[in-house]
Amino acid sequence: MPEIKIRPDYITFDCYGTLINFEIQSTTRRLLGDQLTAEEFKAFVPAFRAYRYDQVCGDSYYAYEQVLEDSFTRVCRRWGLQVPEGSGKEFGDAVRSWGPHADIPTPLKKLAGEFPLVILSNADDAFLDISVPRLGADFHAVYTAEQAGAYKPRYKAFEYMLDSLGTQPDKILHVSSHTRYDIMPCADLGITNTVLLDRGYDPPSTYGYVRVESLDELNTLLGL
Repeated sequence: MPEIKIRPDYITFDCYGTLINFEIQSTTRRLLGDQLTAEEFKAFVPAFRAYRYDQVCGDSYYAYEQVLEDSFTRVCRRWGLQVPEGSGKEFGDAVRSWGPHADIPTPLKKLAGEFPLVILSNADDAFLDISVPRLGADFHAVYTAEQAGAYKPRYKAFEYMLDSLGTQPDKILHVSSHTRYDIMPCADLGITNTVLLDRGYDPPSTYGYVRVESLDELNTLLGL
C-alpha cells in the first residue's frame, strides 16, 4: 500500500490538468476542422502535448497564450497542416473557461482545512485569477510562471516557490498529474515527497512518487 512518510508543512499542487480539467482536445479539434481523420487526430494529440512541453523549456517566461499559439503552430507545420488564425486566443479563451475535475472540489476543501495549500502553475496570473476561485478551497499562496519568470520543468519555477514559502524541499508534498513537468524536476531538486494524481497524461516512471487515482485517496493516506 502506498505511504505518505511526512506531515508536510505545505501541500503544493500543479493546477491545469491536475486540479482544473485540461480540456484542450475539443478546441484543437475545432481549430483543425476536417484536416485530420479521427485516427490521425489521436496521433496528433500527444504530438501537440510534446510541443507544448518543448515550448516552455526555454530560458525565460513569456505569455502563456503565446506559448499555446507557438506550440500549436510548430506542430501543425510539422504535420503539414494549415495553421488557423488567432489560435492562441482561442486556446487562451478555452483555458479560462475550464472548471475543476469533478473529483476535486470536495476533497480539496477538506485538505485545505488541515494543511496550507499552494499552487505552482504553468500559466499567467490572469489565468489563475479566474481558475482558482472555481476550485472552492482556500489557498495559502498561488505562484505562476509569470511570477517565477520561468515555466516548469525549469528548476527556477520550483526554486521560486520554495524561496517564496521560506521552506525546504523535504518539507513539502507536491501533487501533480504530470511526471515530466513536475515529478521529474522535483526529484532532481530534492522534493522527494511527491504524489502522482494519475490522469493518464504521461507514461509511468521510477521517480519514487506515490501514485493515487483520486484526491480522496490522497486524503485517506494523510489520515483525513
